[in-house]
Amino acid sequence: MQAADRGPTMCFMRKCYLALWLLGMTGAASAALPLQAPGPIIAQVESLLHERAESYPGTAQITVDAPRITNQAACDDLQASISGEGALRSRMSVRVRCAAPQTWSLYVQASVRILGHYFVANHTIASGQILSLDDLDTREGDLLRNTRAIIDPAHIVGFIATRRIRSGSEIRSTALRDPQSIQRGQAVRTIARGAGFVATGEGKALESGAPGAQIQVRSSSGQIITGTVIDAQTVQVMM
Repeated sequence: MQAADRGPTMCFMRKCYLALWLLGMTGAASAALPLQAPGPIIAQVESLLHERAESYPGTAQITVDAPRITNQAACDDLQASISGEGALRSRMSVRVRCAAPQTWSLYVQASVRILGHYFVANHTIASGQILSLDDLDTREGDLLRNTRAIIDPAHIVGFIATRRIRSGSEIRSTALRDPQSIQRGQAVRTIARGAGFVATGEGKALESGAPGAQIQVRSSSGQIITGTVIDAQTVQVMM
C-alpha cells in the first residue's frame, strides 16, 4: 500500500522539479537579455526636440539628461513623444517607448533653449508714441524664456505705445496697440449689413478692440449691439 502511494507522489514531485527547472531557465534567459544602452534613447529624444524646434525662429540648444536604465531590455524600435500639444519649454519631460521586442517606457528630462533676436527700445518711448525702426535695437536671448518679447518688426512698426517703455526694455505686445484699433469710449461709425441692404449709423464703443475683434457698441438710439472692428473708426454689424 505504501509503495503504491509513493508512485503518484514521486510522479508529482518530478513534475514539480520539471516546472521549477523550466521557470529557472526562463528567468535565466530573461536575465541574460542585454539592457538598453542610453545612447539611442538620448538620440531619439534629441531628434524629436530638434524637429519641434524647427518651427521656432532661432537656433536650438538641447541637452538631454542621462536616462535611468533599470531593467529595460535592448530595444529595436524606440519611439519618443511629448504629451499635450507638444510646445517646447525650457525644461521638458519626453516619453520614450519601446515597441519591440519587449514593450517598456520611461521618461527622459531635457533642457531646451531657442537662441534668437528680439526687439528692445533704444531710448525711452513715451505713451502714445508711434513706433518706427529708429526706436528699436535687437538683443539675443532665449526666446523660450522671453515668450512675450516681439521678434517680428511688423508687429511693432506703426503701432502705438500704450505706456512708457524704458530704454533697453524689451518691446511687448501688451505695451502696444494697433493704430487701427478702437478705444473704449470713442465715437464710432457702424455699418449694418443684411440680405440686400446696408445701413450706417453712429455709436459709442463700450470696449477696446483691434481689427477683427468683437466689441460692444451703444448705438445712437441707446441699443447695445455687437460688431467686428474694421478700422480705427468703423464697426461692422451683421444682421
